Amino acid sequence: MRPLYVVNNYGQFNHLIARTLRDIGIAAEIVSNEVPPEHMAQGCRGIILGGGPTMDRSGMCPQYLDLGLPVLGICLGFQIIAITRGGAVRKGRAGGYGLVEVQIDEHNDILEGYADHIRVWASHADEVSLAPEGFRVLAHSDISQIEAIGNETKHIYGVQWHPEVSHTENGRLVFENFNRICQR
Repeated sequence: MRPLYVVNNYGQFNHLIARTLRDIGIAAEIVSNEVPPEHMAQGCRGIILGGGPTMDRSGMCPQYLDLGLPVLGICLGFQIIAITRGGAVRKGRAGGYGLVEVQIDEHNDILEGYADHIRVWASHADEVSLAPEGFRVLAHSDISQIEAIGNETKHIYGVQWHPEVSHTENGRLVFENFNRICQR
């Protein structure tokens, strides 16, 4: 079975995403965000757009959304999805990393199995302020009205929080759900 690709957007947790996937038995490889889209399409069954410091260093990530593969964006990866698809990102009001209580609004494919409230580790230096057309808001918090989005038809999802860190409650479930989506 082809692996999931974790796209390195120069974030501090991208290697932890790949390790977490491998620890739960999901084949994963880290790839540069400069890999040509045609190589991405041939080599994997799903793409995780990792976090990073700035949109300016997002490489070819916007083009990966047009490959017809399932995509999960985490933090900056989530913001790349929002901007590429016509949404908006703004400077966050809450600033840097910290624990956030998130309300799950829709227990859809990517958030299936979660409780209505979860505690997550997230950065809100920047945050999605407008969901793109065709995407549903799946979760919110007191800090941000958009903590997660999804387009189930295109199998593109994004979360503001970092499911790969131990501070996020049941974070592995996002990856297990995404893996199941990629096997359809």
